Amino acid sequence: MPEEIIKAIVYTELSEGSGPNPVLWNPIDLSEKLRMSVAIKSITMLTTDQGVIPKSLVILPFPSFNLKGIVKYMEREADTFKGGIALSTITLLFNEADDLIFYKYIDYLESAFSDSAQKIKELKYKMANTNDIFYEINKLNIKISEILNDLQKKEKSTSDLEAFPEDDIEEETELTYNFKIVVCGDPGVGKTSTILRFTDDAFTRTYIATLGVSISEKRFKVNNNYVYFILWDIAGQVKYELMRRHFYKGAEAVVLIFDLTNHKSFESIANWYQDLRKNNLQFKESLIGIILGNKEDLTNKRQINSEEALKLAKELNLEYVETSALTGKNVEESLFKLAKNLIDSKV
Repeated sequence: MPEEIIKAIVYTELSEGSGPNPVLWNPIDLSEKLRMSVAIKSITMLTTDQGVIPKSLVILPFPSFNLKGIVKYMEREADTFKGGIALSTITLLFNEADDLIFYKYIDYLESAFSDSAQKIKELKYKMANTNDIFYEINKLNIKISEILNDLQKKEKSTSDLEAFPEDDIEEETELTYNFKIVVCGDPGVGKTSTILRFTDDAFTRTYIATLGVSISEKRFKVNNNYVYFILWDIAGQVKYELMRRHFYKGAEAVVLIFDLTNHKSFESIANWYQDLRKNNLQFKESLIGIILGNKEDLTNKRQINSEEALKLAKELNLEYVETSALTGKNVEESLFKLAKNLIDSKV
């Protein structure tokens, strides 16, 4: 998908002498007409908004080429420029017909663009050569492709329900059980990757900070029962604290995830547990769930031993399983076990 949608990437600098100047681009055979159109339009847009530099990504149309572009604006201190500020842009071009994915997921791309913009500014401060900046532009191109691949898989996991032929579940099958599951844990522990491994058997190699909540689903069969899991991936950032409490409502089980290489994330499990109990009336009587110690494959970086984790799980009256979203170890088994426990609670 990304290879077909992403048409080009252009790095533009505003020169006081010659105006907007496309300095670097990929592919290298990109037409001069398109390069100049990108450079002029992206820079000219600033003059229509009183020169205010947008802090977030902007989408601009290029209708004569049937393209649109996602633009990251950059400014840096430069004594040789009037006003002491140098302006530049990174523009990623994509097919106009495929703009829905970019409008829908623009927030997911923000961090990748921001990281590259910062690195380019640092290179400019160091007066690095053009090849170094070109290398950074290409890295961004690859990074965006990886993110789009991840999002494509995630999109598939929530909308393409043809799947799971091994379970032989027809689309019209009336499911026996429907469960809302909340997935909680600190940022970066692998919540999204674990869910994706379970729903689509794929690993997200790019960390995408979840925006408030992300919902995935999977249909599968446990013994003679059909089960429909709706997995609510709750953002771990503090700024979403008030928002996420609304997402707990109606949940029938929880998956608490920590990173075996990060002791702080393990210490947070008890806090997540208490937050859930406090904000979901259904959990005040009893809480069905499982604790996953993720990144089991990183044995040389491990900070939490099994005995410590099992002790916490026993205190919270939850099961404990060590998993790896990278290899898939124990991910599917742990969610199937959770399904069985939920079914047993309904019998």
